[in-house]
Amino acid sequence: MSGVPSTTDVTSASGAVNALRSTEAIRERAGALLARARAGQSAFFAMDDAALRSAARTVAELTRQRFADLRIPYHSRWRHFEAGQVDRRAQLDALLGPVDAAERARTQIDLALVSVLLDAGAGATWRYAEAASGQTFSRSEGLGVASFHAFTAGLFSSDPSQPLRVDAAGLAVLTTETLGTAFQVSEENPLVGLDGRVDLLRRLGSAMLAHEGTYGPAGRPGALYDALQAPMLQAHDILMTLLDTLSDIWPAQNRLGGIAVGDCWPHPAVPGSGLTAGWMPFHKLSQWLTYSLLEPFEWAGVQVSGLDALTGLPEYRNGGLLIDAGVLIPLPSHHATRTWQAGDEFIVEWRALTVALLDEIAPLVRAELGRSARQLPLACVLEGGTWGAGRLLAQRLRGGLPPFHIASDGTVF
Repeated sequence: MSGVPSTTDVTSASGAVNALRSTEAIRERAGALLARARAGQSAFFAMDDAALRSAARTVAELTRQRFADLRIPYHSRWRHFEAGQVDRRAQLDALLGPVDAAERARTQIDLALVSVLLDAGAGATWRYAEAASGQTFSRSEGLGVASFHAFTAGLFSSDPSQPLRVDAAGLAVLTTETLGTAFQVSEENPLVGLDGRVDLLRRLGSAMLAHEGTYGPAGRPGALYDALQAPMLQAHDILMTLLDTLSDIWPAQNRLGGIAVGDCWPHPAVPGSGLTAGWMPFHKLSQWLTYSLLEPFEWAGVQVSGLDALTGLPEYRNGGLLIDAGVLIPLPSHHATRTWQAGDEFIVEWRALTVALLDEIAPLVRAELGRSARQLPLACVLEGGTWGAGRLLAQRLRGGLPPFHIASDGTVF
């Protein structure tokens, strides 16, 4: 099981890196680790397949509670912009005024891309108080609302006359202090990985300038609309464009032949050919970003297909659901007490098993809800869904904390 097309040259570094950027490779390698765990060959996790149906019922029940009509939107950053039942997309439209559909899409892409890159674990204590609504938000919703207001205030634009945009020059002058102020960070309200988030956005600016053909001379995320715009678009094409142009922004020092591979980690049991052997790709934030760009394209009239080519997201809500529902049973006695690193074999395997099991839980959830894969793509199962069920169980069991303590740089989890 190579996880890569046979026509790909996996003996060269560039060929191997390209092979590791496909979601086919993610699925095949994650599936191999799942088969290994089912066979009792994993040192880190045991499996309880009987618990998988119970987990699916939990997800389906929550989905019915949240979406009684089963009209479920995509799992996307745009859901966080709706936090507190506030229609911030409508607020953005009002601020934009009478622009055409293309410019509206560019602005929405600007917002979504920078907001997703700011969306990693916030920590248990950070909060954002929204003056306009009088509400206070935490975690992903708080980060979404905070980034929305930072964007509309022009924090990421270099042109005061055009505040509703992101460009490389605006990102270049971003500082920990300015972002911290926008996110209401203080000693009493600390945000995990603030420095890492600022560095990531600065690297984003540099990467966009290096790919002018995609992001234009100003280095604007919204130029993706023009680079990819077509009557029909494949979701995987969006992902591949992001991986081809932005892989250098990630701080993880994972490289093949000097080429950055991003959210892709060594695991000795992962099969593969040539230089790809032993590497487990995830590209979680890039896929989360892809999910979050689906709607701006669709709102502009572009038909996006092939949604299920993307994988489930291997982060601590989806992965925590599988732990807390008893599907995955951690074996190390210290799993809940030590601090893990993102590249630890235990964490890499947990994330891989999460990807593979999300593909197995999705059809079970559809069966519970009486929906087909076309009616309920994975993007909607996640939103309905697995992410919310993971949060619900975490709240019941640990006050909302993840099942494991992972040292975060603000870009993986």
